[in-house]
Amino acid sequence: MEFRRLSREEWWSILARVVSEVIATFLLVFFGCMGCIKSEYITNDRFALSFHFGAAVLLLVQCCACVSGAHVNPAISVGALFCGTLSWQMMLVYIGPTIGYGALLGIVPRVLRIDPNAKHGLCVTTIHPEVHVFQAILLECFATSTLVLVCCAVWDKRNSNHFDSVSIRFGLAVGSLVYYVGPYNGCSMNPARSWGPAIWNLDFTDHWLYWFAPTLGWIVTAVLWKYVLKEKSVETTEQQEANE
Repeated sequence: MEFRRLSREEWWSILARVVSEVIATFLLVFFGCMGCIKSEYITNDRFALSFHFGAAVLLLVQCCACVSGAHVNPAISVGALFCGTLSWQMMLVYIGPTIGYGALLGIVPRVLRIDPNAKHGLCVTTIHPEVHVFQAILLECFATSTLVLVCCAVWDKRNSNHFDSVSIRFGLAVGSLVYYVGPYNGCSMNPARSWGPAIWNLDFTDHWLYWFAPTLGWIVTAVLWKYVLKEKSVETTEQQEANE
């Protein structure tokens, strides 16, 4: 893609996708982190926290997937590049607003109400004290790999006739991963999801992990999908004869 050769309509299309990604990332961080607030009137257990983030993903996919795909995650954008559904130029366009504006807009939950009982601040992802760093990296890497694998499966042409319930499936997938992995390291799976809360609370404890582990995760899944799981085009006998 050469941006200097794009028409006005194509530029508007790119702008719409950027705005869509900002909105989608905001919805993820805002509603997901609103679900983390606790007080004497609001109690959250493991299932409730998982449901909050799963429901936030369901909402943003339903609203924004038709415009931009609702990546809201650099790992997913890079995975889309390897799966052949996104050019490298558009990948960079997606990652910018995801990391920047969308994450910063999520400061609203902190303005509305601060959880006085949160040890590391509202919605900050950290490692459980009894979990070793290496274990946390493996769990975060595996969770991110699974999430990117879900995306690659949805993008695959073999699954092209099953888009009607994609928002529900994505929401359940994220909710399940948060339920299983969240108690050990927060299960971010997304640098943008951890980046915003770390900035608002000025708490960067273990923050490097939520950039490093997701990067490992998407690399593993991208290679696995591209060279093993992706459908290979098979030439027919007529095509082979024509090529010869």
